[in-house]
Amino acid sequence: MKLDILVFAVHPDDAELGCSGTIVKHIALGKKVGIIDLTRGELGTRGSAEMRDQEAADSAVIMGLHARENLRFRDGFFENNEAHQLEVVKMIRKYQPELVLTNALHDRHPDHGRAGDLVNDACFLSGLSKVSTQVDGMAQEAWRPRLVLQYIQDRYIKPDVIIDITPYFETKIAAIKAFKTQFFNPELDEPDTYISSPEFFESVIGRAREFGKTVGATYGEGFTSHKLLGVDNLFNLR
Repeated sequence: MKLDILVFAVHPDDAELGCSGTIVKHIALGKKVGIIDLTRGELGTRGSAEMRDQEAADSAVIMGLHARENLRFRDGFFENNEAHQLEVVKMIRKYQPELVLTNALHDRHPDHGRAGDLVNDACFLSGLSKVSTQVDGMAQEAWRPRLVLQYIQDRYIKPDVIIDITPYFETKIAAIKAFKTQFFNPELDEPDTYISSPEFFESVIGRAREFGKTVGATYGEGFTSHKLLGVDNLFNLR
């Protein structure tokens, strides 16, 4: 299946927090969107890898994803090396996305930046015909997305582009709340963590309001880009 947008997330719930409004908006526009989770988030204090698997599946239904896979890299200890790059290349060539969205290049969690670098490197390598990959015994053709963007996560980073997600914000919240073990949930008897407090959830809403206000919307999501971005009509800017 060819996708229009392929989202990479080092942990299940990263995509939901960082760009699920953008995902849902583009699905509503008729685009095909999928997520590749790099790890199962097995080092998370709350819940388990199996619970995260189910939560990711539940969230995929809420967002209306066309595909979701997990590469099962080792949470916390994967590396940006040849072996991991080639696994990401296989996914890029499998789904042939026009756009890739991935983790912030610098963030509180060290996995985020390492994953962002890994995916950016793999997107370049995926376009080289002499980089050989196979899936199910079949050789893959080279494919390079035309644009890679990083969604903004815990730490504030000045965005290069902001997407108005106002009509889809409630769906974003529902997708995040699908991860019942990870975020504020008074019904669970689990240890408190940085992301399980009600204040953290309020900060997610506040960030969306901040980005939205900047572009004259109620809610927004921000992205950064390695390369300069262009449009063919000034009236497409806001």
